[in-house]
Amino acid sequence: MATGTICAICIARFATAVGTHCAPNAPSAAINPALRCKKSSTRQTALCAARGARVVACEWLGFGPQKDLAVRTARNDWVLCVDADERVSADLAGAIGAALADKPAFSAYSCARSNRFLGRYLHHGEGYPDWSLRLFDRRVAHWSSDAVHEKVICSVPVGRLAGDLLHDTADTLDSYLAKQNRYTSLQAEKYTGKPVSAARLVLSPLVRFVKFYVVRGGFRDGVPGLVHIAIGCFNSFIKYAKIRERQRSDQ
Repeated sequence: MATGTICAICIARFATAVGTHCAPNAPSAAINPALRCKKSSTRQTALCAARGARVVACEWLGFGPQKDLAVRTARNDWVLCVDADERVSADLAGAIGAALADKPAFSAYSCARSNRFLGRYLHHGEGYPDWSLRLFDRRVAHWSSDAVHEKVICSVPVGRLAGDLLHDTADTLDSYLAKQNRYTSLQAEKYTGKPVSAARLVLSPLVRFVKFYVVRGGFRDGVPGLVHIAIGCFNSFIKYAKIRERQRSDQ
């Protein structure tokens, strides 16, 4: 495999996404693109194939297992993992090209993810920089088995790339809240820790608000920043409330 050649992987549920092919060392993020999805329509599959992507469809396994399976399916050892609602900024594409142009200094790289919320990208608080490990050599890293809020488990030092991974959520508040409800339910189902006390139920959202809205300057993102942290604090509360409900029902 030529230095600088990577496989760009996009994970999608009920949909497909397209990568573009480029030569090694070019200032682009997607090389030898592949998609792993739950299922796709004939039209979507044809669109991906026409753009040079290799589409692999399978039953949905959960975010972590699905991504790990996709990484193992890739044709190259270096992989760049993006979700269907994410895109690589020009600055990040250039940084990836530079990092892989010669012998890479690291075998894994994280990038700052900028989340679009209520019509603007958040640059402070909980929504930024949201460092995410997405570019790595699969021989030294793999995705966790978490069904939600999955992460890359890496056995080597991780470098950081300049430029942002842009998270373009097209959610309305209604759909965003529905998604968060699903996520907190999945987290509650997977929780295997100590019993959740009333103090943790109350203090967790308060600590989260102070940490991200006050200390890390989430207030600088205006109303979108306030709404974002308010939902995040509610998520903390409702997650632990669901865990307490499950723990009591198991008694």
